[in-house]
Amino acid sequence: MSEENEDVMPVSQPVRAKSLLRAKLEKSSLILQSRMPNIKVFSGTSHPDLAQRIVDRLGIDLGKVVTKKFSNLETCVEIGESVRGEDVYIVQSGSGEVNDNLMELLIMINACKIASASRVTAVIPCFPYARQDKKDKPANKNDVERNVEKWKSIEWKFRSRAPISAKLVANMLSVAGADHIITMDLHASQIQGFFDIPVDNLYAEPAVLKWIKENIVEWRNSIIVSPDAGGAKRVTSIADRLNVEFALIHKERKKANEVASMVLVGDVKDRVAILVDDMADTCGTICHAAEKLTEAGATKVYAILTHGIFSGPAITRINNACFEAVVVTNTIPQDGHMKDCSKIQCIDVSMMFAEAVRRTHNGESVSYLFSNVPY
Repeated sequence: MSEENEDVMPVSQPVRAKSLLRAKLEKSSLILQSRMPNIKVFSGTSHPDLAQRIVDRLGIDLGKVVTKKFSNLETCVEIGESVRGEDVYIVQSGSGEVNDNLMELLIMINACKIASASRVTAVIPCFPYARQDKKDKPANKNDVERNVEKWKSIEWKFRSRAPISAKLVANMLSVAGADHIITMDLHASQIQGFFDIPVDNLYAEPAVLKWIKENIVEWRNSIIVSPDAGGAKRVTSIADRLNVEFALIHKERKKANEVASMVLVGDVKDRVAILVDDMADTCGTICHAAEKLTEAGATKVYAILTHGIFSGPAITRINNACFEAVVVTNTIPQDGHMKDCSKIQCIDVSMMFAEAVRRTHNGESVSYLFSNVPY
C-alpha cells in the first residue's frame, strides 16, 4: 500500500502545481482587464485657459504638445510625451479661427491614435459647424408666390442644395480616430446621431440656474424668454425648475444673420425678462429681442448664452442695447470680449468638463451632470 502511495504522490503534486499556476494567471488576467489606463489631457491652441482649469480640477499636469505652422500655413503637431496605452483627452473648442482649430484637433487625435493611445476623447466645448445640421426646407410653389423677392436671390434658390456640414465634421472626427466626444449644448441635439461613437452632450442649464439664483435678486418675478421657437424646450425646462413663466419670440429671417420681423408670445409686463439661448454670433437676434421685451414692459432684460461667439458688430450692438448683463460660459475664450464690453459676464463651466472627464475615465455615469453642478 505504501508503495502505491509513493507511486501516486509524484504524479499528483505536478497536477496541483499546474492548477494553482493556471488560477494565478487567470486572476492576473482579470486584474489587467479591469485596470483603467492612465489619463493624459492635452490642449489645442483654441482655449488653453479652459484646459488648464480642467487639469487643475483633476489634480494632474497638462500634457506636453507643440503646435506650429509651416510657412505655407500647414499645421504641425508634435506630442511631447508617450501616450501608449493611455486614456487621452484633447481639449479644443470650435471658436476663433474655426477651420485651423478643427484641423489641429483632427491632427492631434490622429497623432495620439497612431502612437497607440488606448482611447482618445475629443473634448469640444463649442462644436464647430453645429448650425449647419440640416438642409433648409426646399422652396415650393406657395413659397415662391409669397416671397417673389426672396426667390430672385441666389441664396433662396439654391438653399435646398446646402451641405450638412455638421455631419461632415462628425465623419472627420471619427475617421481621425476619436473614440468618444464630450461637448456642451449642441445647437441641435440630433447631431449626436451623426456619430457612430459615444457622444456626451453636457448642459449649461445647472450652471445657468445657479447664476440666476445668486445674481438676480428678483428672479422669482422673472420670465424666461426664448428668442426663437427652436429654443422653446430649453426655456421651458429652466422655467419649470425656477417655477416661473416663459415666453417666446417668433422670428422670420430674410437671410442668415439678418432678422426681418419678431412677434412676442407671452406677457412680460413689469417682470424681469431673462433671454436664454445656446449661442450668440452677431447678436442681431438677442438685441432685437431685448428691444421688443422693453417695448412690451419688461423692467430689466438679461441675456444668458452658452456660447458667446460675438463676431462682427456683436460687441457694439451689446453696448448699445438695453441689457443689464449678457452672461456667457467660458466654452469660448471671453477675456477680450469682457474688456471691450462691461455688460458681458462669464460663468466658469470647467468643473463640469473636468467631472465629465473624471467620470468617463473611471467608467462612471455622467448623467448626474445633466441636472447638477459639481462643487
